[in-house]
Amino acid sequence: MINTTTIKNQSTDKIRRTELSNFLRIRRERLNPEHFKIPVSPRRRTPGLRREELAQLAGVSVSWYTWLEQGRPITVSDQVLESISRVLQLNWAERRHLFLLAKDHLPPSSLSSEDMHCISPQLQQVLDAFGICPAYMLDKFWNIVAWNKSAAKVFSDYTTLSSRDKNLIWLLFTHPSQKKLIVDWENEARRCIAQFRFSIDQYIGEPWLTELINDLNYVSSDFRNWWTKYDIQAAHGKCKRLNHPQAGSLALHATTLLLPDYNEFKIIVYTPLPEEGTADKLAKLVEIR
Repeated sequence: MINTTTIKNQSTDKIRRTELSNFLRIRRERLNPEHFKIPVSPRRRTPGLRREELAQLAGVSVSWYTWLEQGRPITVSDQVLESISRVLQLNWAERRHLFLLAKDHLPPSSLSSEDMHCISPQLQQVLDAFGICPAYMLDKFWNIVAWNKSAAKVFSDYTTLSSRDKNLIWLLFTHPSQKKLIVDWENEARRCIAQFRFSIDQYIGEPWLTELINDLNYVSSDFRNWWTKYDIQAAHGKCKRLNHPQAGSLALHATTLLLPDYNEFKIIVYTPLPEEGTADKLAKLVEIR
């Protein structure tokens, strides 16, 4: 009997290798040899770099790179793809495309929290545009890397926190102020753990994740007990009730916004619900200096 699944997978792999071949060839031909201080004679007819030139710059053998560009089914490491990506001068989206074609998975993280504003300073304007609605941005580590004035007024003055304390999970489990602020803190914390576990599948084994989990297990018995439950939950809209020290009771609806241009970042925005006069309270809170 013919296994249709196997045939389909083989067909998909062949298409992906063909796309990889075309992508590598076209991007190689776009490069300027003079940029790499390679002498160019008037008789040179090859557009861009030759295969052997690119292979030498990337630190791989000519035959191996030739096989890769020809779309042959060979195994390639992340390190080699990173070298090729560097020589081809690929941007973030192009590097992502290369990894998906060559290995069918996303590249290792190359974006840090410190790089965020350099990548897109306009994102702060997006956060500010939410006005009275608290909004902040999380990176893949669940670090709060940017926020608007309302978020600082409602949740915490993030400018006063250390880098570790800006981690949403760490903040939730180690700061007593969060237990006072969040109504039904236990359910909120357990839900947060489940969503965190859902979001870290591709990062299992990375040092930052191992360190964060080990530290949380050490400092928080609640985290230690609930982490072993292996609850997993995708992010979705939810109601969040707060007991704010200045504004009193607040009822908010949390929405997660994914950023296609920055797949390791997301925005969480909290819109006021009708009850508790939340919108009016937020407006007054934001006005306070």
